[in-house]
Amino acid sequence: MTAAEARLVEQRSYPVPAGFAATANVTGEAYGEAEKDPIAFWERAAQRLDWAQPWETPLEWQPPTEAAGPSARWFSGGRLNVAVNCVDRHVLAGRGDKVALHFEGEPGDRTTVTYADLQGRVAQAANALIALGIRAGDRVVVYLPVLVETVVITLACARIGAVHSLVFGGFSAEAVRFRLADTGARLLVTSDGQFRRGSATEVKSTADAAAADLPDLEHVLVLRRTGQDVPWTDGRDVWWHDAVDTASTHHEAEAFDAEHPLFIIYTSGTTGKPKGLVHTSGGYLTHASWAHWAHFDAKPDDVHWCTADLAWVTAHTYEIYGPLSNGLTQVIYEGTPDTPHRERHLEIIERYGVTVYYTAPTLIRTFMTWFGADLPHGHDLSTLRLLGTVGEAINPEAWVWFRRNFGRDELPVVDTWWQSETGAAMIAPLPGATTLKPGSASIPLPGIDATVVDEHGAEVAPGRSGTLVVRRPWPGMARTVWGDPDRYRSAYWASYAGHGEWGGFYVAGDGATRDADGYIWILGRLDDVVNVSGHRLSTIEIESALVAHDTVGEAGTAGVSDPVTGQAVVAFVTPSGRSHVSAADLRGEVARAIGPVAKPKHVVVVPDLPKTRSGKIMRRLLAQLWEAEQDRRAGRDAAPLGDTTSLQNPWAVDDIAAVLADAELRTS
Repeated sequence: MTAAEARLVEQRSYPVPAGFAATANVTGEAYGEAEKDPIAFWERAAQRLDWAQPWETPLEWQPPTEAAGPSARWFSGGRLNVAVNCVDRHVLAGRGDKVALHFEGEPGDRTTVTYADLQGRVAQAANALIALGIRAGDRVVVYLPVLVETVVITLACARIGAVHSLVFGGFSAEAVRFRLADTGARLLVTSDGQFRRGSATEVKSTADAAAADLPDLEHVLVLRRTGQDVPWTDGRDVWWHDAVDTASTHHEAEAFDAEHPLFIIYTSGTTGKPKGLVHTSGGYLTHASWAHWAHFDAKPDDVHWCTADLAWVTAHTYEIYGPLSNGLTQVIYEGTPDTPHRERHLEIIERYGVTVYYTAPTLIRTFMTWFGADLPHGHDLSTLRLLGTVGEAINPEAWVWFRRNFGRDELPVVDTWWQSETGAAMIAPLPGATTLKPGSASIPLPGIDATVVDEHGAEVAPGRSGTLVVRRPWPGMARTVWGDPDRYRSAYWASYAGHGEWGGFYVAGDGATRDADGYIWILGRLDDVVNVSGHRLSTIEIESALVAHDTVGEAGTAGVSDPVTGQAVVAFVTPSGRSHVSAADLRGEVARAIGPVAKPKHVVVVPDLPKTRSGKIMRRLLAQLWEAEQDRRAGRDAAPLGDTTSLQNPWAVDDIAAVLADAELRTS
């Protein structure tokens, strides 16, 4: 991509508020300290945790080779218990009466759980797991919505050394079955049903289909949530209220090696089977706890709300392990943001006095389509002191709208770039030290060496695009792909093995560029780049130009086959509801913002865009749907769409296919 094609059009910036600078947990000095000795920096971060046995060696590192991926062992010889660090130590410090969780169910039921309450519940669940035969190293798959019990069983697994793998409660039987089989799980934890979009949906039958005839699976632990009648397998199925609620509230926790596996989290995609990324205990918790404390400037009186589903890695790090390790109060909400009405999130922020609100650009853009230029009146959001975004690069206009409407045009917006593979945030501003630029996650956090390189591994000049890489090991990094170490090597390390001081770069899979100040701008997945007549165009940049138009609420772009230019840009847009969407106006907007070469050849107005649970738009799926329609019109068999089980809104696929089948709407 040429410098002109990758040029940055965003010129706005926002300095650090004086109040944050004066009281910040982490100041700008941390960058220099970490760069001087990054290993010592992470050792200091690890000392924020309670260790039953101190480590002997902070890092043992073997770089990747042509035959094997890297080997990283952080805090070798150290032993700790992750659940103790998240619960027990706060109770022992006299903070047992502090609220750990404010739970709000979609129907309106509410529960408040203190740290002392949470300690007792986790002990009960740990004892129940042991009674069911679960031991350290065994895998447990958790197929539940956002509930207090989901947090409890997750921490109970960590407490006894079992390896948990959380699965979104709306996934299909096929998706759950794959994870059960791949991990060799001995236990599945699920519910009779769940509340979703205003109705009670039975779930147990889906869990049964997923669990059928798996040789390693011994029990299904079932939580009664909706009270529905469900099928039952005697000898295998166990009610939560029989096994957990009757167990002892006392449990002696054992310390585990720092490299003991903590959880397996699966990536999603439209092609290939999901990858089960393995995160370990000491390094992951060090990174998660420090990053949460640093870039959210976490204070003891914060009420933190991360809106992610608990099965997403964002929730692992910023809804379970990060905030709880730092002893904060949190809000967790079971339902969707428009049930029973579109102001539900505003009500929740006001009800619990939320101070830190961390959500996805997808939801922010949805709010823009719902509410227009201003939020509805009648909700007091004055307790908010900091905002955060996660999921994919946020469009500058959405960033500014979020800051103005939720942040009173004065609060920092902490845009975070990271992945399931990285464990916690890698690129994010420090609210007490970093000037903010809408659309950029800013610069790498202290202790992280992330940059943009060319095909030879050399750092690109400002304004040029390249591949986003991490050049130095970090504590939260995934150690391998479960059962497939070669896939870990080939997917993330093979491209730049042997490069740099540490003998290899981690390849994030994202294209990016750097500006003159060193700020990193994510341009989208490397395989989402569109090549029009030899010009490589960023999907994120085109989408940002489209969303800047006041008729567009959200946009997803993809490259599709074109007989003249090789590829053409097709833009799928959801309207903001303010006026009619004009394809000509949108093409003109893109031409002005980027250049005529980036103009979409086709503009398709759709009701929704397909997204993963992390809020990422499935651009490859958009291209596949377009090509499938062309095949249908030509009388050819369409290629299969691939894995769509990880979508948060699978109905969007059929809706888009129906729109594409209408010739007038396709090109209007």
